[in-house]
Amino acid sequence: MHGYDLLVVGSANADLVIGVDRRPAAGETVLGSDLAVHPGGKGANQAVAAARLGARTALLARVGDDAHGRLLDDSLRAAGVDTAGILTGGAPTGVALITVDPSGDNSIVVSPGANSRLAPADVRAAGSLFRAARVVSAQLEIPLETVVETVRNLAPGSRFVLNPSPPLPLPAEVLAACDPLIVNEHEARVVLGDLAGAGPEDWARGLLALGPRSVVVTLGAHGALVADADGTARIAAVQVTAVDTTGAGDAFTAALAWRLGLGEPLPVAAAYAARVGAAAVTKEGAQVSFPTAEEVGAL
Repeated sequence: MHGYDLLVVGSANADLVIGVDRRPAAGETVLGSDLAVHPGGKGANQAVAAARLGARTALLARVGDDAHGRLLDDSLRAAGVDTAGILTGGAPTGVALITVDPSGDNSIVVSPGANSRLAPADVRAAGSLFRAARVVSAQLEIPLETVVETVRNLAPGSRFVLNPSPPLPLPAEVLAACDPLIVNEHEARVVLGDLAGAGPEDWARGLLALGPRSVVVTLGAHGALVADADGTARIAAVQVTAVDTTGAGDAFTAALAWRLGLGEPLPVAAAYAARVGAAAVTKEGAQVSFPTAEEVGAL
């Protein structure tokens, strides 16, 4: 019996967000809106998104002993995330500096802080969380060696989902565990390197050849492409008016991981995840924008 639908191993940041008319060019200064501070980080975002949908969720992450760390702990608890895996100390809480333009597109610079101190030993010490998890998801805002250790500590029968963001070339051991590997266009090109083809179908085939059991390529307003041994399928986008795209990919990944853990086929789970991601972009911020299952159903 699984105690958790999803265990997220990843980052927890404070998002410092400024709205701008346009993002600055090199050497340019632009004026922006008042600073807004939100709980964020890809790991915490995924955990909150899944919990808000109704998934039994835990997070393994590291924060600083500071106000930003307490902000994250409060947000996670409010969403219903089990915070037994939240470790404290080693460095200040990670911070993401985010600018958002009028179209809702964003640019992000991350200072990892305590996220860079989430170590393989922390993974090994969290055995009870791994044994209780139906699905485990990770990202790359924590050290790659910690992601490798996550793969090595998966419980028998559990599923591993990876969004390699920010992207790095991935070890074969990690690629082979992914089911699915979830990438956008930029991430696909980095992982594939010189093997990158001309379009999503080429990227999906190339990524599958590297070892993942399945692949999802997110395509923004054009939906997504899913691929596994049975073939490929296009997932239509849900048309909404975007206000802020921050965290939308994390909401998509969390929803997909949860629904796959419930036994849904990959195309069905991805279609649901697309609705979750679409709902998330209709509000400002990351975690505060994530929808409930009822809100997704209404969309």
